[in-house]
Amino acid sequence: MTAPPRPQLHVWRHPRPEGAAGRCIGAQTDLPVHWRRAKRLARRIQAQARRQHWPHVIHCSPLRRCADVGRWLKRWGWQLCLDPALLELNFGSWDGKAWANIPKTAVDAWVADFSNHAPGGGESLAALLQRVAAWQPQATTLAVSHGGWMLAHAWLVEHGAVPPCANRWPAPPGYGECRASP
Repeated sequence: MTAPPRPQLHVWRHPRPEGAAGRCIGAQTDLPVHWRRAKRLARRIQAQARRQHWPHVIHCSPLRRCADVGRWLKRWGWQLCLDPALLELNFGSWDGKAWANIPKTAVDAWVADFSNHAPGGGESLAALLQRVAAWQPQATTLAVSHGGWMLAHAWLVEHGAVPPCANRWPAPPGYGECRASP
């Protein structure tokens, strides 16, 4: 007897938001994306779902840079589920600031205790990893989320409960990039 297929997760990083360059952007800064970028990513998701016979349900972070993609899909008959569990890391008082205006000593403190330090008094990476681990789809799931969320998910898939360190943390996916995992 063969085992049932494991649910797959396909997560796309949101399109490039307006006004993000050089800034620390997390869960508190709700930047827009140009409607054409949102629509273009929604079309790519729709086409891939059609080819792969995936469900027409999209889970999105409630921030506009993700939710706007889901809203296009909803216009085309998809079910849209906005889920705060898919939010980016909360950078606290750093959120929205230019990286150049965040003291190097503050960034160094985060790097020194990468997993447990809450940058800007926001959310620690350990807390993000717990939030991501708790989000367990039971069937093939399509989502639009953030680079940090996607990296946390990838870390968990590859390393399990091993706490991350800054020098082993991967680079974020490109805007609009999809990552799949079993």
